[in-house]
Formats: sequence, C-alpha cells, structure tokens
Amino acid sequence: MTRKFKNKYRVDTVRAKWWDYTNNGSYFVTICTKDRQHFFGNIVETPKLGVTAKMELNEIGELAQKFWMEIPQHFPFVVLDEFVVMPNHVHGIICISKTVNAPKLGASTDAKKNWSPGSLGVIINQYKRICTIHARKINPQFAWQTRFYDVIIKNEKSLNNIRRYIKMNPAKWQRDRNKQNGLFF
Repeated sequence: MTRKFKNKYRVDTVRAKWWDYTNNGSYFVTICTKDRQHFFGNIVETPKLGVTAKMELNEIGELAQKFWMEIPQHFPFVVLDEFVVMPNHVHGIICISKTVNAPKLGASTDAKKNWSPGSLGVIINQYKRICTIHARKINPQFAWQTRFYDVIIKNEKSLNNIRRYIKMNPAKWQRDRNKQNGLFF
C-alpha cells in the first residue's frame, strides 16, 4: 500500500508485519546499491576448475566483504552463513540465535517493532552505515538503495537452495544482472 508522508508518496515496509525480526531465525538478505551502480568490482570469466565466473572485488567490494564478516563482533547473537559480494549488490544469510534466557518478544503487528535493538533491520542498517562511511572515502558517490530485501528461511530445503543460489550467483551474473530485486531462486 502506498501512502503519503509530508505530501510525498511513500511505500509501506516490505518486512513481514506478522513476524518479529528480533526472533531467532535465518534470513536471506539482499542489499543493492543505489541505481544498481557497480561499486564493488567485476565478474571475471575463469574457465578453469569447473568455475565459469568469479567476483573480483575492488577496494569498496573488499570493505563490503570485511564489514559483513565483522557483523558477529558487533552482534554476538548473529551467525553468518553463505555470502557473496556482487558488482552492485550483496547476498547473505544471517542467522539470529539468541540464548534461551534472552527476553522473547511476541510476534509483531507493528512495523516499528521490526527495528528494535537486535533486529535484522538494525543489523543491516549498521552494516550499510559502516560500509557507506568507509566507501565514501574512496568514492564520494557511493550509496545504497534505501531498503533491503529479506526472506525468512523456513526449512532446511529452502536454506540449501538459497546457499546454492548464493554460491552460483557470480556464474549467473550475465543472465540475472538486470532482474529487478535480486531474488531469483
């Protein structure tokens, strides 16, 4: 649903309103650069060892990878799974795994609760923030799309399909690079 805020159209959250994003769970996340600009490097063909293409990170791409790998240092309840930096987006699986003794919040019906401390939104916001601060020292034009995409991973089969998709993403770059939202499995 599109509503107006300060006389401008605004799109409601794409987060699942029935889900509390501070809950333990696994999430497939896609974060795109603004206007899908290629800030992170290039896909290079590598017809050896059965790999047809791989991502060659530039300096900003290395920052994006470095800061992703540091997420658990800032959010100790996060476990990272499969991950890839592409020329204009990042795909990764984030697992929130808080201890049994941590306070449990009920399912959220208010989108604002999805941005509670320790939520997926806060984790991604902080990741984007630190990347932006450092990337703009290299290229002042660097920017992310304002939103990110997520899929709540519900079972092992889905998890394995998403892992395979992330691993194969560089090889499928030429075919998939112009799709709209980065979710193609």
